[in-house]
Amino acid sequence: MDHGESTSFEPNLRPNPGVVARDMGGTAVLVHLESNRIFELNVTGARIWSLLEQGLSRDAICVRLQQEFQVSAPDVAATVDALLTALEREHLIGG
Repeated sequence: MDHGESTSFEPNLRPNPGVVARDMGGTAVLVHLESNRIFELNVTGARIWSLLEQGLSRDAICVRLQQEFQVSAPDVAATVDALLTALEREHLIGG
């Protein structure tokens, strides 16, 4: 993984305690209890969420997904960063 790329994510991103997540057989549904909004994650998003719940950092998530899905580091980084940005914007995760 190219560690020369800079990200603006906190190293210890964690799911917001006000979010309830349910596995839907590979995909996941998130409910933000404060806003009562519902979000659906595809298979990749659900895996990223699961790894966040396990306490993995952004970089560790990228490494794990690259191994599991056998895709390039830049593709994994772009996917992870896009989802983390969306999750932060909706206050579903925080550092």
